[in-house]
Amino acid sequence: MHTMTESSSARAERCPICRAPAMEKFAPFCSRRCADIDLHRWLGGVYAIPVTKDTDEDGTREEDES
Repeated sequence: MHTMTESSSARAERCPICRAPAMEKFAPFCSRRCADIDLHRWLGGVYAIPVTKDTDEDGTREEDES
């Protein structure tokens, strides 16, 4: 029977792109190709954190400016 620690460490040893076993040289990926795919996704904006436009950059609310 697998414990929670064993199953989560098994997931950590898999490439997040193709699920192949990760290689230490390219960790957490299995190859340079998968590492480059992940970099392209970051640079292309695929991995983006959604934000709400509650405040402006200077910290004031949009409705406060009028």
